[in-house]
Amino acid sequence: MMDKNHKNIATLIHLSTFSRFFFPLGNFLGPLVLWIANKDKSDFIDVHGKQALNFQISILLYAIILGMITIPLFVFNLINGFDFMEIVSFNSIHISLTKPSPLLYISGGLGFIAVVGFILELVFIVKASLAAKDGENYKYPFTINFLN
Repeated sequence: MMDKNHKNIATLIHLSTFSRFFFPLGNFLGPLVLWIANKDKSDFIDVHGKQALNFQISILLYAIILGMITIPLFVFNLINGFDFMEIVSFNSIHISLTKPSPLLYISGGLGFIAVVGFILELVFIVKASLAAKDGENYKYPFTINFLN
């Protein structure tokens, strides 16, 4: 039987992912500690704990992949950016920004995707918390199930 205490613990598991704003790896450690301490109390807590951890691991994986794509493009753009500068002599330096590299647009687009992903992550965490508060199961979108 699910009581209010189980709903509160499941809600707290989801909300504990926001602890990353206060200490490193809080988005993993907070839900992990709460889940391990309470997973035997009910299946409801167990399901929500696994969902929260699966979502955070998936987000980490997506961020690593996005970073592996974006960072080299950004570095290549910086190296290629030296073409924008014309040093004629020590008295005059001309900077021309008329022909930016296509890598600038690609890395900017990937950065925009990262910002949108961050906002969506916050929205999904709040939705999962509200579902847990109401006693409903919630499945995060775009989640890879590492813990079954």
